[in-house]
Amino acid sequence: MSPAGLYLSVPFCRAKCSYCNFASDAFGPARMDAYVDRLCEEIAQAPAKASGMGATLPRDVDSVYFGGGTPSLLSAVHFQRIFEALQAVFSLQTDVELTLECAPGQLADDTLAELLRHGLNRVSLGVQSFVDQESRAVGRFHTKDVCLAEIARLRSAGVQEINVDLIAGLPHQTHESWRISLEQAAAADVPHVSVYMLEVDEESRLGRELIAGGVRYHAHHVPDDGLVAEMYLEACEFLGNNGIPQYEISNFARPGHASRHNLKYWKRLPYLGLGLDAHSMLGGWRFQNTDDLNAYLEGKAAPDPVVVTPHEALEEEVFLGLRLNEGILLPEDGPVVPVLQQLVREGLMQLQGERIALTPKGRLLSNDVFTELLGAGAFSL
Repeated sequence: MSPAGLYLSVPFCRAKCSYCNFASDAFGPARMDAYVDRLCEEIAQAPAKASGMGATLPRDVDSVYFGGGTPSLLSAVHFQRIFEALQAVFSLQTDVELTLECAPGQLADDTLAELLRHGLNRVSLGVQSFVDQESRAVGRFHTKDVCLAEIARLRSAGVQEINVDLIAGLPHQTHESWRISLEQAAAADVPHVSVYMLEVDEESRLGRELIAGGVRYHAHHVPDDGLVAEMYLEACEFLGNNGIPQYEISNFARPGHASRHNLKYWKRLPYLGLGLDAHSMLGGWRFQNTDDLNAYLEGKAAPDPVVVTPHEALEEEVFLGLRLNEGILLPEDGPVVPVLQQLVREGLMQLQGERIALTPKGRLLSNDVFTELLGAGAFSL
Protein backbone atom coordinates (compact mmCIF):
# COMPACT_ATOMS: atom_id res chain seq x y z
CA MET A 1 0.00 0.00 0.00
CA SER A 2 1.31 3.45 -0.93
CA PRO A 3 2.03 5.82 1.98
CA ALA A 4 -0.55 8.54 2.44
CA GLY A 5 -0.19 12.26 2.11
CA LEU A 6 -1.79 14.47 4.75
CA TYR A 7 -3.17 17.91 3.96
CA LEU A 8 -4.00 20.11 6.95
CA SER A 9 -6.10 23.18 6.21
CA VAL A 10 -5.47 26.28 8.33
CA PRO A 11 -8.00 28.91 7.17
CA PHE A 12 -6.56 31.96 8.96
CA CYS A 13 -5.05 35.10 7.43
CA ARG A 14 -4.05 38.54 8.68
CA ALA A 15 -6.48 39.87 6.06
CA LYS A 16 -8.17 38.30 3.05
CA CYS A 17 -6.56 39.25 -0.27
CA SER A 18 -8.91 40.71 -2.85
CA TYR A 19 -8.34 37.84 -5.33
CA CYS A 20 -8.76 35.00 -2.78
CA ASN A 21 -11.58 32.51 -3.37
CA PHE A 22 -10.56 30.01 -0.68
CA ALA A 23 -12.38 29.17 2.56
CA SER A 24 -10.26 31.48 4.70
CA ASP A 25 -10.55 34.76 6.60
CA ALA A 26 -9.12 36.86 9.43
CA PHE A 27 -9.92 35.52 12.91
CA GLY A 28 -8.64 36.18 16.42
CA PRO A 29 -6.49 33.99 18.71
CA ALA A 30 -9.48 32.43 20.51
CA ARG A 31 -10.83 31.18 17.19
CA MET A 32 -7.43 29.69 16.35
CA ASP A 33 -7.31 27.86 19.69
CA ALA A 34 -10.77 26.38 19.11
CA TYR A 35 -9.81 25.39 15.58
CA VAL A 36 -6.67 23.54 16.67
CA ASP A 37 -8.77 21.74 19.33
CA ARG A 38 -11.16 20.53 16.63
CA LEU A 39 -8.37 19.68 14.20
CA CYS A 40 -6.68 17.46 16.81
CA GLU A 41 -10.01 15.75 17.47
CA GLU A 42 -10.45 15.10 13.74
CA ILE A 43 -6.95 13.61 13.50
CA ALA A 44 -7.73 11.21 16.35
CA GLN A 45 -11.02 10.20 14.71
CA ALA A 46 -9.57 9.71 11.20
CA PRO A 47 -9.00 5.92 11.32
CA ALA A 48 -12.53 5.25 12.60
CA LYS A 49 -14.00 7.61 9.99
CA ALA A 50 -12.17 5.85 7.16
CA SER A 51 -13.09 2.41 8.48
CA GLY A 52 -16.73 3.42 8.82
CA MET A 53 -17.01 4.16 5.11
CA GLY A 54 -15.08 1.05 4.09
CA ALA A 55 -11.93 2.92 3.05
CA THR A 56 -8.37 1.98 3.99
CA LEU A 57 -6.31 4.69 5.65
CA PRO A 58 -2.57 3.97 5.44
CA ARG A 59 -0.72 4.47 8.70
CA ASP A 60 2.54 5.33 6.91
CA VAL A 61 2.78 8.96 5.76
CA ASP A 62 5.44 10.37 3.41
CA SER A 63 4.09 13.90 2.91
CA VAL A 64 2.48 16.44 5.23
CA TYR A 65 1.25 19.73 3.81
CA PHE A 66 0.02 22.68 5.90
CA GLY A 67 -2.07 24.86 3.58
CA GLY A 68 -4.52 27.69 3.97
CA GLY A 69 -5.06 30.43 4.57
CA THR A 70 -1.76 31.28 6.19
CA PRO A 71 -0.78 28.36 8.43
CA SER A 72 2.42 30.17 9.45
CA LEU A 73 0.20 32.33 11.69
CA LEU A 74 -0.32 29.42 14.08
CA SER A 75 1.85 29.52 17.20
CA ALA A 76 4.61 27.11 18.20
CA VAL A 77 2.27 25.64 20.83
CA HIS A 78 -0.42 25.06 18.19
CA PHE A 79 2.02 23.13 15.99
CA GLN A 80 3.31 21.14 18.97
CA ARG A 81 -0.25 19.99 19.70
CA ILE A 82 -0.94 19.14 16.06
CA PHE A 83 2.21 17.03 15.71
CA GLU A 84 1.46 15.20 18.94
CA ALA A 85 -1.96 14.33 17.52
CA LEU A 86 -0.47 13.22 14.19
CA GLN A 87 2.19 11.04 15.80
CA ALA A 88 -0.42 9.28 17.92
CA VAL A 89 -2.20 8.06 14.77
CA PHE A 90 0.30 8.03 11.91
CA SER A 91 3.88 6.93 11.31
CA LEU A 92 5.74 9.75 9.59
CA GLN A 93 8.49 8.29 7.44
CA THR A 94 12.06 9.44 8.07
CA ASP A 95 12.18 11.11 4.65
CA VAL A 96 8.72 12.71 4.95
CA GLU A 97 8.21 15.83 2.84
CA LEU A 98 6.88 18.41 5.29
CA THR A 99 5.59 21.58 3.64
CA LEU A 100 4.36 24.83 5.16
CA GLU A 101 2.58 27.51 3.16
CA CYS A 102 3.84 30.86 4.41
CA ALA A 103 3.17 34.53 3.72
CA PRO A 104 6.53 36.33 3.57
CA GLY A 105 7.28 38.02 6.88
CA GLN A 106 4.58 36.11 8.77
CA LEU A 107 6.51 33.25 10.37
CA ALA A 108 7.63 33.82 13.96
CA ASP A 109 11.07 32.60 15.05
CA ASP A 110 9.72 30.27 17.73
CA THR A 111 7.15 28.82 15.31
CA LEU A 112 9.86 28.14 12.73
CA ALA A 113 12.01 26.50 15.42
CA GLU A 114 9.13 24.24 16.48
CA LEU A 115 8.43 23.22 12.89
CA LEU A 116 12.10 22.49 12.26
CA ARG A 117 12.10 20.28 15.37
CA HIS A 118 9.40 18.19 13.70
CA GLY A 119 11.21 17.98 10.36
CA LEU A 120 10.05 20.97 8.30
CA ASN A 121 11.97 20.73 5.03
CA ARG A 122 9.86 22.59 2.47
CA VAL A 123 8.20 26.04 2.47
CA SER A 124 5.85 27.45 -0.15
CA LEU A 125 6.06 31.26 -0.11
CA GLY A 126 3.00 33.20 -1.26
CA VAL A 127 4.98 35.90 -3.04
CA GLN A 128 2.49 36.35 -5.93
CA SER A 129 4.56 39.29 -7.27
CA PHE A 130 8.01 40.78 -6.69
CA VAL A 131 6.62 44.18 -7.76
CA ASP A 132 5.50 46.13 -4.68
CA GLN A 133 2.71 48.07 -6.41
CA GLU A 134 1.05 44.84 -7.52
CA SER A 135 1.33 43.29 -4.04
CA ARG A 136 -0.22 46.35 -2.38
CA ALA A 137 -3.08 46.46 -4.90
CA VAL A 138 -4.38 43.05 -3.82
CA GLY A 139 -3.82 43.49 -0.08
CA ARG A 140 -0.51 41.69 0.42
CA PHE A 141 1.58 42.98 3.34
CA HIS A 142 5.06 42.17 2.08
CA THR A 143 7.53 43.87 -0.25
CA LYS A 144 10.11 42.41 -2.60
CA ASP A 145 12.80 42.97 0.03
CA VAL A 146 10.77 41.10 2.66
CA CYS A 147 10.38 38.15 0.25
CA LEU A 148 14.10 37.96 -0.48
CA ALA A 149 14.94 38.25 3.22
CA GLU A 150 12.52 35.39 3.98
CA ILE A 151 14.15 33.15 1.38
CA ALA A 152 17.59 33.89 2.88
CA ARG A 153 16.30 33.29 6.42
CA LEU A 154 14.79 29.92 5.50
CA ARG A 155 17.99 28.79 3.82
CA SER A 156 20.02 29.87 6.82
CA ALA A 157 17.69 27.75 9.00
CA GLY A 158 18.31 24.71 6.80
CA VAL A 159 15.20 24.78 4.59
CA GLN A 160 16.44 24.32 1.03
CA GLU A 161 13.19 23.22 -0.63
CA ILE A 162 11.50 26.57 -1.28
CA ASN A 163 8.63 27.24 -3.66
CA VAL A 164 7.63 30.71 -4.84
CA ASP A 165 4.01 31.32 -5.92
CA LEU A 166 3.43 33.85 -8.70
CA ILE A 167 0.12 35.06 -10.14
CA ALA A 168 -0.27 36.30 -13.73
CA GLY A 169 -3.08 38.82 -14.12
CA LEU A 170 -2.79 40.96 -10.99
CA PRO A 171 -3.94 44.60 -11.11
CA HIS A 172 -1.31 46.97 -12.60
CA GLN A 173 0.65 44.05 -14.01
CA THR A 174 2.29 44.59 -17.39
CA HIS A 175 4.44 42.45 -19.62
CA GLU A 176 7.48 44.28 -18.29
CA SER A 177 6.57 43.94 -14.61
CA TRP A 178 5.77 40.25 -15.07
CA ARG A 179 9.24 39.77 -16.50
CA ILE A 180 10.67 41.38 -13.35
CA SER A 181 8.91 38.80 -11.15
CA LEU A 182 10.11 35.91 -13.31
CA GLU A 183 13.68 37.18 -13.35
CA GLN A 184 13.66 37.69 -9.59
CA ALA A 185 12.37 34.16 -8.98
CA ALA A 186 15.15 32.75 -11.16
CA ALA A 187 17.78 34.99 -9.55
CA ALA A 188 16.69 33.83 -6.08
CA ASP A 189 17.69 30.33 -7.23
CA VAL A 190 14.66 28.64 -5.68
CA PRO A 191 14.14 25.03 -6.79
CA HIS A 192 10.38 25.32 -7.39
CA VAL A 193 8.01 27.94 -8.82
CA SER A 194 4.22 27.80 -9.13
CA VAL A 195 2.51 30.04 -11.69
CA TYR A 196 -1.22 30.64 -11.53
CA MET A 197 -3.44 32.76 -13.73
CA LEU A 198 -5.81 35.07 -11.87
CA GLU A 199 -9.15 33.33 -11.31
CA VAL A 200 -12.19 35.52 -11.96
CA ASP A 201 -15.31 34.25 -10.21
CA GLU A 202 -17.96 35.24 -7.69
CA GLU A 203 -15.98 33.77 -4.79
CA SER A 204 -13.55 36.70 -4.46
CA ARG A 205 -14.05 40.45 -4.04
CA LEU A 206 -11.90 41.25 -7.05
CA GLY A 207 -13.65 38.63 -9.15
CA ARG A 208 -17.10 39.97 -8.32
CA GLU A 209 -15.96 43.50 -9.16
CA LEU A 210 -14.54 42.41 -12.51
CA ILE A 211 -17.72 40.56 -13.41
CA ALA A 212 -19.76 43.64 -12.50
CA GLY A 213 -17.49 45.91 -14.57
CA GLY A 214 -16.56 47.98 -11.52
CA VAL A 215 -13.38 49.74 -10.46
CA ARG A 216 -13.03 48.79 -6.79
CA TYR A 217 -10.00 46.71 -5.72
CA HIS A 218 -8.11 48.09 -8.75
CA ALA A 219 -10.31 45.98 -11.03
CA HIS A 220 -9.93 48.46 -13.90
CA HIS A 221 -6.16 47.83 -13.85
CA VAL A 222 -6.38 44.06 -14.34
CA PRO A 223 -4.69 43.05 -17.64
CA ASP A 224 -6.88 41.54 -20.34
CA ASP A 225 -7.11 37.81 -21.01
CA GLY A 226 -4.82 38.00 -24.02
CA LEU A 227 -2.00 39.56 -22.04
CA VAL A 228 -2.45 37.09 -19.17
CA ALA A 229 -2.18 34.22 -21.67
CA GLU A 230 1.04 35.71 -23.03
CA MET A 231 2.40 36.02 -19.49
CA TYR A 232 1.71 32.37 -18.79
CA LEU A 233 3.42 31.21 -21.97
CA GLU A 234 6.37 33.49 -21.28
CA ALA A 235 6.70 31.94 -17.80
CA CYS A 236 6.81 28.46 -19.35
CA GLU A 237 9.58 29.48 -21.73
CA PHE A 238 11.57 31.69 -19.37
CA LEU A 239 11.61 29.32 -16.40
CA GLY A 240 12.47 26.37 -18.65
CA ASN A 241 15.37 28.31 -20.15
CA ASN A 242 16.61 29.08 -16.64
CA GLY A 243 16.75 25.50 -15.40
CA ILE A 244 13.26 25.33 -13.86
CA PRO A 245 11.27 23.28 -16.39
CA GLN A 246 7.53 22.82 -16.22
CA TYR A 247 6.29 19.45 -14.96
CA GLU A 248 2.59 20.26 -14.42
CA ILE A 249 0.22 22.93 -15.74
CA SER A 250 0.99 25.35 -12.89
CA ASN A 251 4.25 23.96 -11.53
CA PHE A 252 7.93 24.22 -12.44
CA ALA A 253 10.88 22.59 -10.68
CA ARG A 254 14.56 21.96 -11.00
CA PRO A 255 15.31 18.23 -11.54
CA GLY A 256 14.53 16.24 -8.40
CA HIS A 257 12.55 19.03 -6.72
CA ALA A 258 8.93 18.38 -7.77
CA SER A 259 6.36 18.47 -4.97
CA ARG A 260 5.88 14.92 -3.68
CA HIS A 261 2.61 15.87 -2.00
CA ASN A 262 1.01 17.53 -5.02
CA LEU A 263 2.03 14.62 -7.24
CA LYS A 264 -0.29 12.49 -5.12
CA TYR A 265 -3.25 14.51 -6.40
CA TRP A 266 -2.28 14.17 -10.05
CA LYS A 267 -1.33 10.47 -9.82
CA ARG A 268 -4.37 9.49 -7.72
CA LEU A 269 -2.34 8.28 -4.74
CA PRO A 270 -3.99 8.24 -1.29
CA TYR A 271 -4.27 11.49 0.62
CA LEU A 272 -6.28 12.59 3.63
CA GLY A 273 -7.49 16.15 4.07
CA LEU A 274 -7.99 17.46 7.59
CA GLY A 275 -9.55 20.76 8.57
CA LEU A 276 -11.94 23.20 6.96
CA ASP A 277 -12.95 22.42 3.35
CA ALA A 278 -10.23 19.76 3.08
CA HIS A 279 -10.60 17.06 0.40
CA SER A 280 -9.54 13.41 0.58
CA MET A 281 -9.10 10.40 -1.68
CA LEU A 282 -8.65 6.95 -0.17
CA GLY A 283 -8.91 4.08 -2.60
CA GLY A 284 -12.26 4.33 -4.35
CA TRP A 285 -13.60 6.99 -2.00
CA ARG A 286 -13.59 10.76 -2.29
CA PHE A 287 -14.87 12.98 0.48
CA GLN A 288 -14.49 16.50 1.80
CA ASN A 289 -15.06 18.51 4.95
CA THR A 290 -17.57 21.32 5.29
CA ASP A 291 -16.49 24.82 4.24
CA ASP A 292 -18.55 26.40 7.06
CA LEU A 293 -16.22 27.24 9.96
CA ASN A 294 -18.92 27.22 12.62
CA ALA A 295 -20.18 23.85 11.42
CA TYR A 296 -16.65 22.46 11.40
CA LEU A 297 -15.94 23.67 14.94
CA GLU A 298 -19.19 22.06 16.11
CA GLY A 299 -18.20 18.76 14.52
CA LYS A 300 -21.21 18.68 12.24
CA ALA A 301 -21.35 16.08 9.51
CA ALA A 302 -19.57 16.83 6.26
CA PRO A 303 -21.05 15.94 2.86
CA ASP A 304 -21.45 12.21 2.34
CA PRO A 305 -18.44 10.39 0.85
CA VAL A 306 -18.65 9.58 -2.85
CA VAL A 307 -17.73 6.25 -4.38
CA VAL A 308 -15.64 6.72 -7.53
CA THR A 309 -16.98 4.41 -10.23
CA PRO A 310 -14.55 2.62 -12.56
CA HIS A 311 -15.59 4.96 -15.40
CA GLU A 312 -15.02 8.05 -13.24
CA ALA A 313 -11.67 6.66 -12.11
CA LEU A 314 -10.64 6.30 -15.77
CA GLU A 315 -11.66 9.88 -16.53
CA GLU A 316 -9.77 11.12 -13.48
CA GLU A 317 -6.69 9.18 -14.48
CA VAL A 318 -6.76 10.76 -17.93
CA PHE A 319 -7.51 14.36 -16.94
CA LEU A 320 -5.16 14.41 -13.96
CA GLY A 321 -2.47 12.64 -15.98
CA LEU A 322 -2.76 15.22 -18.75
CA ARG A 323 -2.00 17.96 -16.23
CA LEU A 324 1.51 16.52 -16.08
CA ASN A 325 3.98 17.23 -18.87
CA GLU A 326 4.67 13.49 -19.13
CA GLY A 327 1.08 13.01 -20.30
CA ILE A 328 -0.62 9.62 -20.59
CA LEU A 329 -0.16 6.44 -22.58
CA LEU A 330 -1.63 6.82 -26.06
CA PRO A 331 -4.74 4.65 -26.44
CA GLU A 332 -4.50 2.21 -29.33
CA ASP A 333 -8.17 2.30 -30.29
CA GLY A 334 -11.61 3.40 -29.20
CA PRO A 335 -13.67 6.57 -29.61
CA VAL A 336 -10.99 8.69 -27.95
CA VAL A 337 -8.49 8.24 -30.80
CA PRO A 338 -10.11 10.55 -33.41
CA VAL A 339 -10.70 13.19 -30.74
CA LEU A 340 -7.04 13.12 -29.75
CA GLN A 341 -5.97 13.21 -33.40
CA GLN A 342 -8.03 16.35 -33.94
CA LEU A 343 -6.52 17.99 -30.83
CA VAL A 344 -3.05 17.20 -32.22
CA ARG A 345 -3.96 18.85 -35.54
CA GLU A 346 -5.16 21.91 -33.61
CA GLY A 347 -1.82 22.18 -31.84
CA LEU A 348 -3.31 21.47 -28.42
CA MET A 349 -1.75 18.03 -27.92
CA GLN A 350 1.48 16.38 -29.02
CA LEU A 351 2.75 12.84 -29.43
CA GLN A 352 5.72 11.82 -27.27
CA GLY A 353 6.63 8.29 -28.34
CA GLU A 354 3.95 6.03 -26.85
CA ARG A 355 2.47 8.91 -24.85
CA ILE A 356 0.37 11.94 -25.62
CA ALA A 357 0.55 15.23 -23.76
CA LEU A 358 -0.69 18.78 -23.86
CA THR A 359 1.33 21.37 -25.77
CA PRO A 360 2.07 24.76 -24.14
CA LYS A 361 -1.00 26.10 -25.94
CA GLY A 362 -2.99 23.08 -24.74
CA ARG A 363 -1.93 23.65 -21.15
CA LEU A 364 -3.08 27.25 -21.45
CA LEU A 365 -6.46 26.04 -22.74
CA SER A 366 -6.55 22.84 -20.67
CA ASN A 367 -10.10 23.36 -19.39
CA ASP A 368 -11.34 23.60 -22.99
CA VAL A 369 -9.42 20.47 -23.94
CA PHE A 370 -10.81 18.50 -21.01
CA THR A 371 -14.33 19.72 -21.75
CA GLU A 372 -14.02 18.59 -25.38
CA LEU A 373 -12.79 15.16 -24.35
CA LEU A 374 -15.51 14.76 -21.76
CA GLY A 375 -18.26 16.11 -24.02
CA ALA A 376 -17.32 13.70 -26.76
CA GLY A 377 -17.80 10.77 -24.39
CA ALA A 378 -14.37 9.75 -25.52
CA PHE A 379 -13.47 7.43 -22.67
CA SER A 380 -14.98 4.05 -22.02
CA LEU A 381 -13.92 0.89 -20.23
